[in-house]
Amino acid sequence: MKSFFLTDTGKVRDHNEDSVTILKNKNNEYLLVVADGMGGHKAGEVASSMAVNHITNRFNELETVGDKSKAVNWFREEIAAINKSIFDYTAIYEESKGMGTTFVAALFTNDYLLFANVGDSSGYVLKKNKLYKVTKPHTLVNLLVESGELTAEEAEHHPRKNILMRALGANNPAEVDIFDVDTDVDGIMLCSDGLTTMLNNTQIERVLTGDGTLEEKVTKLIRKSNIRGGTDNISIACLMNDKEANE
Repeated sequence: MKSFFLTDTGKVRDHNEDSVTILKNKNNEYLLVVADGMGGHKAGEVASSMAVNHITNRFNELETVGDKSKAVNWFREEIAAINKSIFDYTAIYEESKGMGTTFVAALFTNDYLLFANVGDSSGYVLKKNKLYKVTKPHTLVNLLVESGELTAEEAEHHPRKNILMRALGANNPAEVDIFDVDTDVDGIMLCSDGLTTMLNNTQIERVLTGDGTLEEKVTKLIRKSNIRGGTDNISIACLMNDKEANE
């Protein structure tokens, strides 16, 4: 497997509030994480870095996360701990009130593939040259789509499509979605909404299944997002099997 992650400020924002990483432990278990911070004066990057640093430190303490049930519990416990730490921080630092972060992660082992998600950052799998979205965005507009009040087409251009219903630091307790996915995949991609706002799934799929190394593909996705406006920070974490990574 080959991995690569990259983050970019974009063309409009004056600083980057995203945090991203990919980790591998002694048991060849991979953890991919993307967090998109928000709120307060430059407090978004504090929240996202708190999330990524916490999960990084906890993962690095383990030789293995364990079986699937232990991994699900691990995700829930660590995400709850991140949420608490953000609330504790904002209680101390008044100027950081309102800060929070999305959180999407994928844990890939020989036995299982789990995604954990809070907010509107996205998780995908690539299988047989097709890109499949795993996660669901926790936005007001998506809630309206699921209830039948909006069509997918109406949601695409809705003026309130970026209003989050869930984020770490915003809801207590944190509500996290866990997705159990078949391990027979060619690749995994996580990203912040800076990518998905600028490029649709078909455009992303075309780049990931096209020519180039994994690094070139991720860099190309960010470049295309910036060409289309780059209205937000853009972060991508990718894990691909060797064949897909080198095509």
